[in-house]
Parts: sequence; structure tokens; C-alpha cells
Amino acid sequence: METLRRLVFAITVFLVATLVFSIWRRGEDGYGLLNYLRGERPAAAAAGSSEAAFTAPTAPKLDLGDVKVLSAMNDEFSKLSAAVLPSVVSVTTKTVRRGQTAWHPFFGLVSGRAQIIPGLGSGAIISKEGHVVTNYHVIADVSEVIVTTNDNQQYPARVLGAHRERDIALLKIEGGKKDFPALAFANSDEARVGQLVFAVGNPFGLSGTVTQGIISARDRHLSDSQLDYLQTDTVINPGNSGGPLVNIFGQIIGINVAIYRGDENVRAWQGVGLAVPANDAKMVVEAIRTQAKGGPAAVAGMGYLGLELNAEPVRVEATLGGVVTLGAYITDLDPQSPAARAGLVVGDVITALNGRTFRTPGDLLKLIRAFAPGTEVKLTIVRGGEPAEIPATIGQRPDAE
Repeated sequence: METLRRLVFAITVFLVATLVFSIWRRGEDGYGLLNYLRGERPAAAAAGSSEAAFTAPTAPKLDLGDVKVLSAMNDEFSKLSAAVLPSVVSVTTKTVRRGQTAWHPFFGLVSGRAQIIPGLGSGAIISKEGHVVTNYHVIADVSEVIVTTNDNQQYPARVLGAHRERDIALLKIEGGKKDFPALAFANSDEARVGQLVFAVGNPFGLSGTVTQGIISARDRHLSDSQLDYLQTDTVINPGNSGGPLVNIFGQIIGINVAIYRGDENVRAWQGVGLAVPANDAKMVVEAIRTQAKGGPAAVAGMGYLGLELNAEPVRVEATLGGVVTLGAYITDLDPQSPAARAGLVVGDVITALNGRTFRTPGDLLKLIRAFAPGTEVKLTIVRGGEPAEIPATIGQRPDAE
């Protein structure tokens, strides 16, 4: 009996000691009685447990002094985005397609139910009164246009005018508000390959999206029968159409119009986007506004001669005075074009248009496109080493609306 009491007492003392020890160690994981009997400290035992150890860093790898330039760029990009986003809108459209009409033996001609087809694009506000520039294909043949601003306010909009060839349209937000935040046009003739640009829009309906890249190329076509575009590697996806491509000053350098699809089965961005140069878009906007005021319909078509030019200018030394000028070498022309009717041939070098010289063949094409169809012009050329002047009449491109 005495032995049993001693055994119970020993067990009781052990349990009490264990309880006191547990309270004292205050939850030190990995530290038990055996660790205590071996003389180990709680910290050493915890350090020996790899699962329990967790040391989080408290400071970044680099400080501001290491990344001053990147930090400044980070702030500037955010500042630019904040300044531009309020001027970029989502353009939602509805197109009503009439149902098919069929003959019913009892009811005669019966029309099917009309179909409502939604559409989505982007646009940029370019006036405090709510004028919006976008792509023509965004609003072509639609029944209703709704503009949603960056603060999620929706407004009905009407189409003031459009130019199918340049793929530019001008909208006007209804409602009478006259304090919209607007963007200005940049001079796209000064766009340089490699300069930073930002595409802003609503790809896949994701409003307020900003992507950054560079201008990869410009003057993609050296023919007055095709439009020139700015090429960019900025991410552009369906829904970006009509949104602005802006420079580092928040000015519109182009209007995003298309993405290049090397694989027709892939509808996402593949590294090549195209934008209508700002100067072309601005020309359309001004012409639409002039026409709305009762002026001439200057948007009827682009100036056209039907020329294909070499990409690089050629140096021409005039026979008189030895003055060297730059010229545009004609590589091909449409036999039914105004240029052919005027007598221009492949191999001629154009050095001036109405006495006005130019730096590049692309600049010459811009001069030609600036003339209204029917305008009489005089081309200064060099043929076989001899200078000559040839009169020509600016025509309208065959595919112009």
C-alpha cells in the first residue's frame, strides 16, 4: 500500500512539473522535456527545427539610390496614365438586323424577329464640348451609339461624320455637358521610330487599359494608293480600335486601328499594331466640322496620282549650278492613273510638287494626299538626267468613298 501511494505521488509530481514546464516555455515549438533535461535552450531547439523557422525580409533588395532612373520612369508613367485615362471612352454600339422574310401558306409573307448585334470599341475626347474621335469601322452602319467615360458615366452620342477610307469617325456626346477632359493632337510627321508611346482603350471590354511600347516603324506603304500607318509594338487587342496612341506628353500621335495577324486563327496581339497618324485623323475631323458648318465636303477623297515610289530618296544634281536636291524615284504606276495620263513613267525622279521640295518619298505622298481631287498641279522631274516640268490633275483614289 505504501508503495502504491509513493507511485501515485511520483506520478502527480511529474504531471505538475510537466504542466509548469509547459506554461513556462510559452509555446516554444520543438522544445520538450528531453531538451530541457539535456540542457538545451528554447531558442536553440527552435532554430534546430527547419519547419518552424521563418525569417521574412524587412527591406527591399535595392533602395531609391540604386534605381533613380527607373523610379522616376515609374512615377512618370503613372502620372501620364492618370492624365490620359479620363479622356478615353468606351464606344458601345447596337446594330439592328432585320429578320428574314419567308412565305407562310396561311399568313403570307412573315418577317422573322429582328436581331440586335452589339459592338465595342474605344475613342478619345478631343474637345471640352464632348467631340470624340474613333474608327469608322467601330460605328459603321450601327443603329445606336453609347459612350461610357472613364468614371462610368454613360451618354448617348451621334455620328457627325466619318471617312471610310481613313477609318476615322467623329462623334458628339449628347447631353449639353461642356467640361469634358480632352486630349490634343500631336504632329505625327515628327513621330520617330523608337519613341515611347502608350495605347489606351478597352481591349475585350476591359475599360481603362494602358499598354506601353514604342513606334516600331512608320510610312508602312510608299504608294499614294494605300494609306500610311504608324506601326507599334504596344499591345493592341480587339476593343482597342478607335482608342488613342499617345506620346509621353499625353498627346494623340495616332488612332489605333488594327492588329496584324500572321496566323488568321489567332485574334490576339502578335507584336504588330497599326495606328492612323494623328495628322490624317485631324484632317478628317477638321473637314467634318467644316462640312457641318456648310463648307465644302473636303473629306470626299484623298489626293491620288497612282505612284509607287522607292523607299529611300535619291540625290539629284541639277544641271545648272550643281545644286544637289532630293528626289523620289518612281518604281511603278497604275497605267490608268492620273500620273500615267500626265505622262510620268517608271524611272522618273520627282524633285518638287508645285515648286515645293520634300525630304523623303513619304513626304511627297503626304503632299499629294493633301490636295483635293480635281486640283491642277505641276511636277518637277528629272528624266534621263534632264529636268522637266509636267502638269497633272489630282485624281480621287478608286476605292475612296
